[in-house]
Amino acid sequence: MSKAMRAITAGVAGFVVGSLVNGAIVAVGPSLVPPPTGADMTTVEGLTAAMSRLEPKHFAMPFLAHALGTFVGATVAVIIATAYRTRLAYIIGFVFLAGGIVAAKMIPAPNWFIALDLLVAYHPMAWLGLAVGRRLRPDTPV
Repeated sequence: MSKAMRAITAGVAGFVVGSLVNGAIVAVGPSLVPPPTGADMTTVEGLTAAMSRLEPKHFAMPFLAHALGTFVGATVAVIIATAYRTRLAYIIGFVFLAGGIVAAKMIPAPNWFIALDLLVAYHPMAWLGLAVGRRLRPDTPV
């Protein structure tokens, strides 16, 4: 397999695995941090209606989903790739950031959460995934 084809495969695998991690955390989140009684957290309308009743603890799982999804996705891409590893990690981070921006526009979360999420959960986690991926598979070029 050529380096470019392997990089494409690594990028797709990183995106898919990162998305699965994100989705799994979002799915498990309400059982770990229950929403307020009567809040419908399954639709944008329900989230909007419940937003004023949410406490900071309710934002922990969405933040972890975004951060860990990006981190795992970037790490997987870096481990699989034999070339373009740095680019792949940051592309994964950018793609997840784009999703975060779309979600921030759709769901009226508090400004503090949007800022924290967009500034910490994507680019820094892609960088961390790059660093971890390089440590786990140091034998390939950067």
